[in-house]
Amino acid sequence: MAKRDLAAANVDAPIEGRARLELEFDQPYLLGPLFGDYDRHLVMIEDRLGVHIAARGNRVMIEGEPDSAARARDVLVGLYNRLDQGHDVDTAAVEAVIGMAAQPALDGIISEDVANAPRVMIRTRKKTIVPRSSVQTAYMEALARDDMIFALGPAGTGKTYLAVAQAVAMLITGQVDRLILSRPAVEAGERLGFLPGDMKEKVDPYLRPLYDALYDMLPTEQVERRIASGEIEIAPIAFMRGRTLSDAFIILDEAQNTTPQQMKMFLTRFGMRSRMVICGDPNQTDLPNGVTSGLGDAVAKLQGIPKLSMIRFSAADVVRHPLVGRIVEAYEGPAR
Repeated sequence: MAKRDLAAANVDAPIEGRARLELEFDQPYLLGPLFGDYDRHLVMIEDRLGVHIAARGNRVMIEGEPDSAARARDVLVGLYNRLDQGHDVDTAAVEAVIGMAAQPALDGIISEDVANAPRVMIRTRKKTIVPRSSVQTAYMEALARDDMIFALGPAGTGKTYLAVAQAVAMLITGQVDRLILSRPAVEAGERLGFLPGDMKEKVDPYLRPLYDALYDMLPTEQVERRIASGEIEIAPIAFMRGRTLSDAFIILDEAQNTTPQQMKMFLTRFGMRSRMVICGDPNQTDLPNGVTSGLGDAVAKLQGIPKLSMIRFSAADVVRHPLVGRIVEAYEGPAR
């Protein structure tokens, strides 16, 4: 592990199949935010990985099954290095790194060799975003590489958020001239058409998640200025008809609520020097009974096309509260 971050750890001989790992931190002032209020972060790691953690001064002792103890060590190293880089550590970050530590494919991201230089990241005006799961890593790589990406999976996996982040990064660096963010205006069990107001006021409730993601990436005044100038356009999918979208980053959110005709129309808007991301959960459509989802139809028809990626998320990739992942698993599991 990086010498400037963490002193060398030593491992006692396992006792009855258990291991003891000792870590010595070089910068004690980081231990408060690392451990959390009332050691809440250490308690989270203990509960999730089944280890015992004891801290004294700048030393931490981890005891548990050899693999679990090693994972707990990797989590602490990853969080410590995150703090050393100037990033915050909260319960969401701890959950994310614990989840990453459980995936062998992510050893290179959180281990000491590259803890200070993740191999994939997105930089925006307000934050730098790194992956929180192995599928997010593949997704972020596809966002930087491919012309068209389908992001499929449940809510809370970062599909739309990461797409907006990549779009903002490409806009502020001049790789695209504009962002076009769209959703189908389909009610999720409610009826909003009776509400007063003009067209914008009627459709804005459907588009609010896209606004929220933008405000998380750019200062408020920049978002509003770019929307006013047309650099950023947020509109229902019906507004895309008849257009060719060149030099743009185009995102379609909640794509499972399109019909096959809408999806074909949207995909064929794709123009030169553009990038298009289609996000949706094939298992959560709000279309009327008997209406085929354009997302499932497109996925079946477009398999194997070069420069078109299909990234599939699962409940294991949910990066919201861990309870959300368990809820998704419960709904997607066999009926009881």
